[in-house]
Amino acid sequence: MTAPKTVTPQQLRSVLGHFATGLTIITSTTPDGPAGFTCQSFASLSLDPALVTFSPARTSSSWPLLRATGRFTINILPAEHQHLSAQFARSGADKFAGVNYSLSPLGNPVLDQALAWVDCEFHQEYDGGDHTIVVGSVRSLEARAEAKPLLFYKGAYATVAQLEALVGSAA
Repeated sequence: MTAPKTVTPQQLRSVLGHFATGLTIITSTTPDGPAGFTCQSFASLSLDPALVTFSPARTSSSWPLLRATGRFTINILPAEHQHLSAQFARSGADKFAGVNYSLSPLGNPVLDQALAWVDCEFHQEYDGGDHTIVVGSVRSLEARAEAKPLLFYKGAYATVAQLEALVGSAA
């Protein structure tokens, strides 16, 4: 029997890049104003109780600000908001410059035209290597039926139509 190979970060990123994910912007209102960051690793965790999870990088300067508030909103991005994903991924920038939003029931920014939003209270955080695993208790949520999601696939932004075209051309 041969010893298993060591998996490199590059291999992991390349192979797991074949799993299409949505893009979110996690937001909260801090004592210094609104704060947020782009996050690709978001998922439903439990239906009863209603829990969701996401994983910010340990190097994130935004996540500690949001964690301190004890609440946050996950804004799921529609296809037409690729620019917001890039804007909220930049460190040190005024991420809310030119961004329209309203406040959620918990007082967090809900981005105008978000595909959906999930308002949460902080529940728990776990070690996740170079990321942490955050669990939020869902307090309210809403979705727009007519919008399509913004996706991330093989290291690039994609839309449902683009992925359908890829599948169609491979057949």
